[in-house]
Amino acid sequence: MKVWGRIRKDNKTISDCVFEIPEKTADAVSDWNEPIGEICRKLDLARPIILKKHIDDFEKFSHTHFKQRDFMEPIDFDRLEIELF
Repeated sequence: MKVWGRIRKDNKTISDCVFEIPEKTADAVSDWNEPIGEICRKLDLARPIILKKHIDDFEKFSHTHFKQRDFMEPIDFDRLEIELF
């Protein structure tokens, strides 16, 4: 399974990257900290706070997003979107 992270500002993608994880489905992933942390590292971002809402979105819809309220530091974009494929 691959995880696609993209930074969006004014409804435009300003940066993105892909990270591959060995699990076949979102249900098989036991800890989302590593894939999200790797996406943030590749995009040179602080790691957001991962809530139950984000995990539920991954499992139900195969994507989630993080806004300013999910980061401890100020960000200069609208949201970080993470999608599974």
